[in-house]
Amino acid sequence: MAQHGSSSSSLPMIGEGDDELFLDGSESGWVEARTHCDHLDSLSSDLIHIPPPGTPCNRCQHPDENWLCLCCKDVLCSRFVNRHMLEHYQQQHHNVALSYSDLSVWCFSCDAYLDAQVIQALRPVYETAYILKFGNAPPFRTIEHQQSVDKETDASSGK
Repeated sequence: MAQHGSSSSSLPMIGEGDDELFLDGSESGWVEARTHCDHLDSLSSDLIHIPPPGTPCNRCQHPDENWLCLCCKDVLCSRFVNRHMLEHYQQQHHNVALSYSDLSVWCFSCDAYLDAQVIQALRPVYETAYILKFGNAPPFRTIEHQQSVDKETDASSGK
């Protein structure tokens, strides 16, 4: 696993060259999703009507590991297949995408996962994708619930 100098040297990375990805908390298998993102102004105005999970990549027709661009609603494969979503971001500057594999949301500009259950602009697409994938509505956390969990964690760790 590649390492960078000084402050980031303890964070593991995935990828090669310019595509390296630091994962905060990944050494424990846990990655903290952000609850705010400055790149949501480019989201599609209609994130209720989306292609269903299982839609193949628009470029290579690969059936797995596909992502939904939340700016233009193109379905493209992941960096672990043929990198079409990454290329789409690099060419179109569409920042935010939803993984059909695990319904996580990634912002390429923030280089971070986004909490689609907490960020209001992402909740409709997360809920729609969840219903399409599992057949029922997802359980949602609120910011207040997450803050109370964070306070309990801080209290138990002595912060």
